[in-house]
Amino acid sequence: MRYKAAICDDNAADRAYIQDLARKWADARGHSLHLSAFSSAESFLFCYDEESDFDILLLDIEMDGMDGVSLAKKLRESNETVQIIFITGYSDYIAEGYEVAALHYLMKPVKEDKLFSVLDRAADKLRTNERVLLLETGGEMIRIPLYQIRYIDVHQNYATIHAREDITVKRTLGELSGELDDRFFRAGRSAIVNLTCIARVSKTQLHLTDGTLIPLPRGAADKVARALINMK
Repeated sequence: MRYKAAICDDNAADRAYIQDLARKWADARGHSLHLSAFSSAESFLFCYDEESDFDILLLDIEMDGMDGVSLAKKLRESNETVQIIFITGYSDYIAEGYEVAALHYLMKPVKEDKLFSVLDRAADKLRTNERVLLLETGGEMIRIPLYQIRYIDVHQNYATIHAREDITVKRTLGELSGELDDRFFRAGRSAIVNLTCIARVSKTQLHLTDGTLIPLPRGAADKVARALINMK
């Protein structure tokens, strides 16, 4: 596979070290890796304005000028798919990492096996994001990337797919579930939920990151919790 990655760290020695490890990972896995290095968030953003097709970003948090968390938040305004891996000497930023859907935190000094494992996960997620759901509606075929689907609910004989826009088709949840992958969970008879979009689970409902509440049948909360654990 071909991947485009960036390292953003204001420490030259750390930057060179991560570059060497990333190239070593690509060689070991048989990947083609186009790798760029930046000494600040601002220099990365200057490049990103022209080249926004980065797949992986290895991002230091504590930098002069714009910090890594602020950069990640800015990226997430327009880019949901880039895999952000935070690199830090502190563990104080983990909660903020959830806000930007960071893939992982790596603590400095970064160990080779840890970085390889996280880059493997990033590659897996990028491959998964390529999958799409094909829907026929209004005489045309629509392709919806699976990662964009937050949930699907059903009313009578019609299912509504909630992604960047809502699309309603005459399909059953059973039919649609066969075209999804293991990031989706069947929450009772009336909904399928993207596990990555769940912010909180209570005994009676799922709280999604966009504020949607999905009712849960009795006893389903434990199944959702197990599915979330297995997904990670």
